[in-house]
Amino acid sequence: MEKILDRFLGYVQVDTQSDENTELSPSTLQQMFFAQSLADELRKIGLSDVSVSDYGYVTATLPANDDTPRPTVGFIAHMDTSPDMSGKNVKPQIVTNYDGGEIVLNKALNISMSPTDFPEMLHYIGQDLITTDGTTLLGADDKAGIAAIVTAMEYMLANPQIKHGKIRIAFTPDEEIGQGADHFDVAAFGADFAYTIDGGEVGELEFETFNAAAAVVKCHGRNVHPGAAYKKMRNSMRIASTFINMIPRHDTPEHSRDYEGFYHLTDMNGSVELTELHYIIRDFNRDRFEMRKDEMLHNVHRLNAEYGEGTIEIEMHDQYYNMREKIEPVMHIVELAKQAMVDCNIEPKVLPVRGGTDGARLSFMGLPTPNIFAGGLNFHGKYEFLPIESLKKAMNVIVRIAELVK
Repeated sequence: MEKILDRFLGYVQVDTQSDENTELSPSTLQQMFFAQSLADELRKIGLSDVSVSDYGYVTATLPANDDTPRPTVGFIAHMDTSPDMSGKNVKPQIVTNYDGGEIVLNKALNISMSPTDFPEMLHYIGQDLITTDGTTLLGADDKAGIAAIVTAMEYMLANPQIKHGKIRIAFTPDEEIGQGADHFDVAAFGADFAYTIDGGEVGELEFETFNAAAAVVKCHGRNVHPGAAYKKMRNSMRIASTFINMIPRHDTPEHSRDYEGFYHLTDMNGSVELTELHYIIRDFNRDRFEMRKDEMLHNVHRLNAEYGEGTIEIEMHDQYYNMREKIEPVMHIVELAKQAMVDCNIEPKVLPVRGGTDGARLSFMGLPTPNIFAGGLNFHGKYEFLPIESLKKAMNVIVRIAELVK
């Protein structure tokens, strides 16, 4: 327990935020620094074939210790943290024997975390929790996954009586900006199937993701001195607000759950001359996903018909697709993970991923990759926390999967 905790607390000290604006891979230098540090650690604990690619992908091998042929399984986690909130100068705090009440994250700034707002906190009464200090995210997404994988590999090396086949591990950059699989060499990785250790609460097991697209909408205006603007000025921000209001107000993340999709306005900036809107579009059903994209195009055409052709432009591209269609032919790998959890006294919770995962793209690249819990909650913000017991359970499940692969 101490070793996996120390690993995690050390990992979160490294600022590895990704940045979609650099057009580099990895997108930030600190991710490459972290990759090299992890590679050194993997060599030190005794893994073989340790390498860091030019794009910042860390891979390594735990050789088989069983003469019986077994499939090669992979375990994958991502190194970057979300650009949505700072991951610099993370100061994790440990709340021992959580009593079910409000947790003060930062007394000076009057920042607290309450089960009134986050009822899932009550699932962890009596446990030790790692929280933020209220000024940064924590980084459990996905440094908890990395800590669980590395510690599982070290544990199996120290306990050769645990028989297993060849195991491959990989730590990827830039998952948070949708580029985690861009330079992943599936053939060189050489696994028959894999698991991302990148989920939330204990027991989560996911093999369905959204179909996902991103869109940039540019609204063009005309700036004229307001004193002489009559029938001349066109305010791009007002045009943009019209476009925003054409999206059904309940078809958004804050009004959707389970298998419901959404349109999400993630960023906007504007002036009279030009306003840009950044959207992500999500749906589990492929037909509805295509309909959502068509609706965006239809709204652009409607406003261009009203304001003049070229007033609004849209650039839209698909990001990933629901990996269910690639996992269903090999559902035994989902059943294997479920059995591993049961063997570790964990109730499996098969859920759809309401977000992205490297596993979605890897599955379409020929590496079926469901997603397993890493234990963290409330990712990407100051209310992120990680029960220490959940981190240990993620490690135990990895070890048990390795044993069960036959």
